[in-house]
Amino acid sequence: MEYHLGIPKLDKVQGGLNIMLIGPPMCGKEIFVNNIVHAGLMNGEGIILVSTREHGEGVLKWFEQSELDIEKDRERFGIVDCVSRTLGMDVSDTQNIKRASSPVDLTGIGVKISQFFEQFYMRARIQKTRLIINSLSTMLMYSNLQTIFRFLHVFTGRIKVADAIGIYVIESGMHDEQTIATLKQLVDGMIEIKEENDRFFIRARGLGSKLTEWLEYEIEGANIVIKGD
Repeated sequence: MEYHLGIPKLDKVQGGLNIMLIGPPMCGKEIFVNNIVHAGLMNGEGIILVSTREHGEGVLKWFEQSELDIEKDRERFGIVDCVSRTLGMDVSDTQNIKRASSPVDLTGIGVKISQFFEQFYMRARIQKTRLIINSLSTMLMYSNLQTIFRFLHVFTGRIKVADAIGIYVIESGMHDEQTIATLKQLVDGMIEIKEENDRFFIRARGLGSKLTEWLEYEIEGANIVIKGD
C-alpha cells in the first residue's frame, strides 16, 4: 500500500515502514507531524497520535486554528494523551482521546494504541493506519533506553505486519550517539532536519524518495514550503 505523507518531495512511501523524524528544537517538527496527520485523514486513513507534549484537546484545537477542517474525519483520529493527567487536569476519555497517566506509563500507552488499532482496523475496517509518537525524547527523559526499545519493538513489528506506517519523533542533540544508533535499529528510514545559520534544511534517507539531498524549507502558517520548488 502507498501512503502520502503531506511533505513536499516526500509525499509517497510504501506501507510497512517505520520512520524516525529527527531534528533540533524550534525547527517546526510539530508542523511536520500535523501535516502527516492531516494528509492521512484526507486520504481516509486511521491516525493514532501519541502526544507527550500537548494535551489532546490542544492537538485538536491546532487544526481548528489552522483552518484545517478535520471535523468529519475525527472518528478516524485517535490521540493518546500523555499530558493531561500529568498536569492534574480532571478530564475523561472521549471518542478521539484516550488518556495515559504520564509519558512514563508505557503499559498504559501501549494499551491505548492497541485499542485504537482494534477500533480502526478490526471494527471500522480501515485498511490504512499511521502511528505517530511525538516524541520519543520525552519518553526517554522518564525511562531508560532498554525499556523504550522493548516498547517500540512491539509496535514497529506491528506496523510491518499491518502494512501501516510509523513515525517516531526525536530531538537531535538531546541524546548520545549510542541511544540514536540503538533506536535506528528499529526503523527503515529517516527524515532528518538540521539548522545552519538560522536556516532549516530537510532530507530523507532509506525511503526511496526524491528528497535525498539537503533542501532548505520554511514554515508558512500550517504549510511546509521547500525553497526552490
